[in-house]
Amino acid sequence: MLEIRAYRVCYSSRKRPMSSPLNAVVYVNGTITRAEEAVVPVFDHGFLYGEGVYETLRTYGGQPFLFGAHMARLRNSAALMRLAVPYTDDQMAAHIRDTTAAFTRLIGPVPETYIRILLTRGVGPLTYAPDACPTPTLVIIIKPFPAPAGRTFTDGIRVSLVSVRRNHPDALNPAIKSNNLLNNALAMQEALRSGSDEALMVNQDGAVVECSQSNFFIVRDGRLTTAPLAAGLLPGITRAWVIDLARDLGIQTTEVEYTPADVLSADEAFITGTTREVTPVVMVDETRIGAGVPGPVTRTLLAEFRRRTG
Repeated sequence: MLEIRAYRVCYSSRKRPMSSPLNAVVYVNGTITRAEEAVVPVFDHGFLYGEGVYETLRTYGGQPFLFGAHMARLRNSAALMRLAVPYTDDQMAAHIRDTTAAFTRLIGPVPETYIRILLTRGVGPLTYAPDACPTPTLVIIIKPFPAPAGRTFTDGIRVSLVSVRRNHPDALNPAIKSNNLLNNALAMQEALRSGSDEALMVNQDGAVVECSQSNFFIVRDGRLTTAPLAAGLLPGITRAWVIDLARDLGIQTTEVEYTPADVLSADEAFITGTTREVTPVVMVDETRIGAGVPGPVTRTLLAEFRRRTG
């Protein structure tokens, strides 16, 4: 007779390093626990079908940066897949504060935090019918902010132009910040195999659109260029903020389609994102961008970014 036993996973009581994935506190539909105790049902359609949306935020001075813009994008992403968001911005902010307070209580104080909000279709039977899931699932993850190494800003990073193309908007609209990240994951995995820090993706027409986890900019003759949203990319919150910042500084900025050849002949390049701020790109595969060091426009934008968030 087959003997079936149940085991409880035991975790060391020793303090984990702050970089540990288990050094997180998670809110799931009103219940706040340590990461290893957080549970989402197997029949949640976010798990079964990837039906859900998310936002990633970070804090500066303990306050979620550009919270209103992130919430607006969450609502837009949800609307594009007909997913209700049954929380006001104030309610969501309160849940984030409660989860952050629980982190301090359960694990310890932390200077700045990484915040991930996930909203899924919810629990329901094995069907694609949206009305089969009456209540969305809300998950909020709070953990210490994983600051990139300082050298990524002083020396720059290498990206790879990958073979994985960005989803066609008529197949899966990149404007939906979806929990289904297979397109991004495959692109990033290809870049990692080549030893790069990010994956640079093109659309169905071969135009550069964005990276797997960030938006992409080039600089030529002191002018800034990035792909237009119509090319098929996620409307990055930091991307929009940096465009406004550049215009405030008098840096000419255009949103126009461009090619990999334009990238390789650019004077400068950089990526933007919640966790990357303004990160210089100095190599694309084996090709050096400009002088192979962070350029003056990139350095100016990063310095102003830091000044405004400091």
